[in-house]
Amino acid sequence: MTDTSDTRSADSEVQAPRRSRLLRLMRYLPLIAPVLLWAVPCGVLLYTGQHWPLPVTLVGTALFVLGLVVMPLAMGRGHGRRQQDRAAIVGDTLLGASWVLFTWSVLLGVLLRLALTVAGVGEGQDRARIVTWAVLGTTAVLLAWGYAEARRVPRVRRLDVQLPRLGAGLDGLRVALITDTHYGPLDRARWSERVCETVNTLEADLVCHTGDIADGTAERRRAQAVPLGTVQATQARVYVTGNHEYYSEAQGWVDLMDELGWEPLRNRHLLVERGGDTLVVAGVDDVTAESSGLAGHRANLAGALDGADPDLPVLLLAHQPKFVDRAAADGIDLQLSGHTHGGQIWPFHHLVRIDQPALAGLSRHGTRTLLYTSRGTGFWGPPFRVFAPSEITLLVLRSPQPPTSP
Repeated sequence: MTDTSDTRSADSEVQAPRRSRLLRLMRYLPLIAPVLLWAVPCGVLLYTGQHWPLPVTLVGTALFVLGLVVMPLAMGRGHGRRQQDRAAIVGDTLLGASWVLFTWSVLLGVLLRLALTVAGVGEGQDRARIVTWAVLGTTAVLLAWGYAEARRVPRVRRLDVQLPRLGAGLDGLRVALITDTHYGPLDRARWSERVCETVNTLEADLVCHTGDIADGTAERRRAQAVPLGTVQATQARVYVTGNHEYYSEAQGWVDLMDELGWEPLRNRHLLVERGGDTLVVAGVDDVTAESSGLAGHRANLAGALDGADPDLPVLLLAHQPKFVDRAAADGIDLQLSGHTHGGQIWPFHHLVRIDQPALAGLSRHGTRTLLYTSRGTGFWGPPFRVFAPSEITLLVLRSPQPPTSP
């Protein structure tokens, strides 16, 4: 567990201008990123001393140019107004493949070439061709492995979380967390069924979904989401919106989850009682909700806690980890979030950390508040997970008080 309470305030003034500059730079990424993703590998693999036969160079260059043209066009048709699933699959796959190829072209293009030079292996052309084959081989292996990781049913991650204010009657309360299922262009109805079957084996008291159910409207992705109605919990099934709901008619998802028997915690709370003790389970809309223009949708922590006894421990569902600043200011005991995907495809996590205070796992914020950030149950866009495995999480809440004798 990471403790951020000591360093957060001291570093905030230094980090704020730096983060602001990085965020401004990221606005231009949609324009320059596709060119970099395809031009850099093209240069490293074909034009840095390999001296390939002319047909090889021409064909290779043509493939890179084709990727540079097709990827943004396919993503535009797939995720724009037309919402063509086949185009989205092509564009997303090319995006993931180009990111992995770009990453290892840079790393191996520098480090491996340097190592070969220091070791005196081969001449310039030999070293350049070794780098090319190493990059292509590494990329192929990582994409195959990453695809299998993205499509598999996530492993269950179990951990105990002690909450100082939790009553003894609630000791051992089992909380299952799924998030970022991202039902989308690739039909994953069977995967959804298997995820729900896995959740049911956990025998959870409370099951939580912290948003980003799907990419697309509830009507369009209904078949993939319906298995969520089979999830079982002894106390409650609760859900909050993520940012992707606000790209896809969020109210439709709220209504569907309600229809499937989940409690949409839209700036409200419910009480979980056991053994004479009570836990407040609250939820807020995603922080992007207010800018969506949907009436009544916004993140309102005060509204979520309205009427709750301030002496009771609070479990808060908020899609994005960065909401923890508000949670810590209000003395929330535990916040559950997703959104980050753990970076999904390494080393994208460095960009995620620009925007979020935590990437994955349990961290402390302020004097009381704990944050658990899930790496997510599904995947967004590119059907790959590289060094960022998905998860279904089981958190067992622990009380510092000894249980009372029967």
